[in-house]
Amino acid sequence: MSAASLSKPAFAVIAEFPSAGALYEAAEKVRDAGFRFWDVHSPFEIHGMNKAMGLGKSTLGYIIFCGGFLGFTTAALLEFIPSSYLFPLIVHGKPVNFYTNPPFFPIMFELTILFSAFTAFFGVFIMNRLPRMHHPLFNYEPFKRVTNDAFFLVIESVDPKFSEIGTREFLEGIGGKEVTLIYAND
Repeated sequence: MSAASLSKPAFAVIAEFPSAGALYEAAEKVRDAGFRFWDVHSPFEIHGMNKAMGLGKSTLGYIIFCGGFLGFTTAALLEFIPSSYLFPLIVHGKPVNFYTNPPFFPIMFELTILFSAFTAFFGVFIMNRLPRMHHPLFNYEPFKRVTNDAFFLVIESVDPKFSEIGTREFLEGIGGKEVTLIYAND
């Protein structure tokens, strides 16, 4: 190790695997070893990888539901309060209470969809920690092959079980090739 590399903080340890099957098996072993902050990268989707990684159902659906419910509630309150309490206007003998809701359905629907869409858009950005203008993996030259023919597994240094030497040895032990330490400020 050079003196320059000792002063840089480690970002992750990356290992290349020869095939999608080998990457799948490695993901199962990393999951079983108890690592929490890690990811796999491949040129295509690998069937069953979410299960191999131990990923559950995303919470994004619940967040979007809450956004939609907030939109519906906002529309209902913005329509019912003024028309029923603040400025009740009797037109052709129609009631001014909750039973006047059919004309309000389009607005309630539109605000539900609008708030759901905004919640989905910003929720994806926040959950994926975006926007991120640069990622340390982009400095690792072999990683450029990930969109073509390479399969990588990355364990980040923020993982509680991470140690530079121990994680490197673990990835080599499960079949990783070209196991390399990536620095955060390369």
